[in-house]
Amino acid sequence: MQKQRKIPQRQCVGCRTMKDKKALVRIVKTPEGEICIDSTGKKSGRGAYICPDASCLQRAMKSRALERAFETAIGEEIYAALQAQIGG
Repeated sequence: MQKQRKIPQRQCVGCRTMKDKKALVRIVKTPEGEICIDSTGKKSGRGAYICPDASCLQRAMKSRALERAFETAIGEEIYAALQAQIGG
């Protein structure tokens, strides 16, 4: 009988709910200070997760949750790329 693997859980910075890691979009701050969307989930750096939902993205933008997570200012191009990926 095989052991059941645990599914990693992460918290959305927008709605603050715990969900499966694969169900969320990862945004990463690389060691060089660049902020980008990590589609593979394997880039090195500090990561923050958000639901693929337009309302969660709007809530995160309003509360500046990504800026607090990365302790830096987030450019409009990052938010535009997130909106394009999420489809909001």
